[in-house]
Amino acid sequence: MERFAPLNLTPDELIDYTPEWTGDRFRDGRPKVTDSILERMEQVTITQAWGVLAGAGYHWQYEGGWMCTHSGGVLVGRALTAVYMPRRPDMRQVMEEKGARCGCIGDQISWPIDMLVPGDVYVADVFGKIEQGPVIGDNLSTAIFAKSGNGVVHDAAVRDLDGIQAIPGFTSFVRGVHPTYASPTIMLLGVNTPIRIGHATVMPGDVVLGRRDGVIFVPPHLAEKVVKTSELIRLRDAFGKQRLREGKYTSGQIDAQWPDDIEVDFSRWLEDHVDELPVPKDAIQDLLKERTW
Repeated sequence: MERFAPLNLTPDELIDYTPEWTGDRFRDGRPKVTDSILERMEQVTITQAWGVLAGAGYHWQYEGGWMCTHSGGVLVGRALTAVYMPRRPDMRQVMEEKGARCGCIGDQISWPIDMLVPGDVYVADVFGKIEQGPVIGDNLSTAIFAKSGNGVVHDAAVRDLDGIQAIPGFTSFVRGVHPTYASPTIMLLGVNTPIRIGHATVMPGDVVLGRRDGVIFVPPHLAEKVVKTSELIRLRDAFGKQRLREGKYTSGQIDAQWPDDIEVDFSRWLEDHVDELPVPKDAIQDLLKERTW
């Protein structure tokens, strides 16, 4: 089938560019991180995720400087990417013809939205454009939420902010707001292709984590490690605080690398409180299987 945008990656090309992912994939080739990992990712902090990624050599996955449309909300999902560029009439015409042959409906800005599935996050590189930058307003936001159940990461301004904020759960990260409209000034150049969002490189299928301190894009093969590391940090923190309140250990002991006797105590504590802790029981049981204390 003909691709409607010149920078689209085919399913085989997406597989080639994400070789470390060995799990399920969508028909378009994107890695399909499991729903259970996405649910657990909602509790991960940006700092925890950044630490894991930096330790694995991924230093350009975080981007700050956003406006969050739903203050205090958390955005988690699988990236469906799109890249826009300033409009050039000859290229735009070619794109329109290719889109028509591929059965694309409406303006180009609707084409990526029509591809969304539940759990996706629409991540759009619109080169940080503010005036005449809004690709998305409240109508398209409603369509996006209906398709994906998620908000967006939109590297440009949006319009109709009141209408966007009226969509419960549409937590989105944008560069600002402006009443103008982008369509006459931009053109869609690629969908499901590598894109740049600020300082970050984003691949289709990356796990998007957006919180009030920014957005981080987690390579799929590291998503489970990010989640497990975060959960271990939270569990060790809860154990340490409880033992400090009880006076069993000093702050110096808890803040240092734990010796074997404290590690053994931690394992027993996990077993005794497995049904009470803020981490899924199955995850704690898996952690206990991996521990040697």
